[in-house]
Amino acid sequence: QLQLVESGGGLVQPGGSLRLSCLAARYNLNSYAIGWFRQAPGKEREGVSCIDSSGTVTNYTDSVKGRFSISRDSAKNTVYLQMNSLKPEDTAVYYCAIHLLHNYCTNYAPTDFGAWGQGTQVTVSS
Repeated sequence: QLQLVESGGGLVQPGGSLRLSCLAARYNLNSYAIGWFRQAPGKEREGVSCIDSSGTVTNYTDSVKGRFSISRDSAKNTVYLQMNSLKPEDTAVYYCAIHLLHNYCTNYAPTDFGAWGQGTQVTVSS
């Protein structure tokens, strides 16, 4: 069963950077649009960024535009989320998931995504 694995989280000071990775063992992610989501304690899971299967079309939620960058390396079967200028409000568990319906990004409805991983914790604090 396809399940993604997230890594790269950690504790960082405000203004710092982290790069998250999303991969799947034994499955080719290159046919899928991939979304990054996050969930803070007591809040709903929210979509952060998405990249289409070709890696040419990306989108971001307004709160991370200009700070986060999503990319994919087809040779490594990996999708990345580069997070710069981190803020305390970015603190959350971050998840990646495949878009179940299309190989391009349409929306961030969690029900349209699957193969969720266990997530990786990102904590932004001084």
